[in-house]
Amino acid sequence: MLRVEHISKTFNPGTINEKKALDRLSLHLMPGEFVTVIGGNGAGKSTMLNAIAGTWPVDEGRIAIDGVDVTALPDFKRAPYIGRVFQDPMLGTAPDMWLEENLALALRRGKPRGLKWGISKAEREQYREKLAALGLGLEDRMTTKVGLLSGGQRQAITLLMAALQKPKLLLLDEHTAALDPATAAKVLELSDRIVTENNLTALMITHNMTDAIKHGSRLIMMNQGKIILDIAGEEKRHLTKKDLLDRFAALAGVQEETDSVLLS
Repeated sequence: MLRVEHISKTFNPGTINEKKALDRLSLHLMPGEFVTVIGGNGAGKSTMLNAIAGTWPVDEGRIAIDGVDVTALPDFKRAPYIGRVFQDPMLGTAPDMWLEENLALALRRGKPRGLKWGISKAEREQYREKLAALGLGLEDRMTTKVGLLSGGQRQAITLLMAALQKPKLLLLDEHTAALDPATAAKVLELSDRIVTENNLTALMITHNMTDAIKHGSRLIMMNQGKIILDIAGEEKRHLTKKDLLDRFAALAGVQEETDSVLLS
């Protein structure tokens, strides 16, 4: 479903601030895989996600989604293939629009618009059913402005919107980092459910080692713009936080406290 082949990205080339963020990185995701990504600040996690989303072009390499080469496409032309949830709950929704209006926009993304009524009765019932499945009571608040909802509620809505058209690839960009632990756990539970029920291929960045181990079917660790560890299946199911720290220290050659490197 996703093929990233030898991509590189350097910021501020030829200057004193030159930074090689991605170093000939390759990654393949099969349909239905849920991959968690972990690594320290500057490891290249967000750069990789932004490169896949088309936020900025790569210097070299190739990116294909479901067999379509999107390397040269800007982000808005990749939108039909990708759903994305950001770290900031304020992003991903229109705060001054009703909840049902936000869902209608998500349902119509990439489709031609007409002059008929914006939301049909059948659509409204569909939205009510999907909101009820979240278990947050939002099915009774469909005419509430999204900006009045809590951060956790907004992230749940953004998740629902991102998955509404069943994208080829769902990108979760530290989407629980700004939430309190209890709310973050609820949003992660919803993430698991939405990915599983819709059989989505997903890539989730996190700074939380426990979440990276607990969620998803595969875990990759990044360091200095490269993937240094790739664990799936039975090996991942038996992985512990200590195992992850020890392997990071061995692979990255880090001598200091490894959890501070990963979570800094």
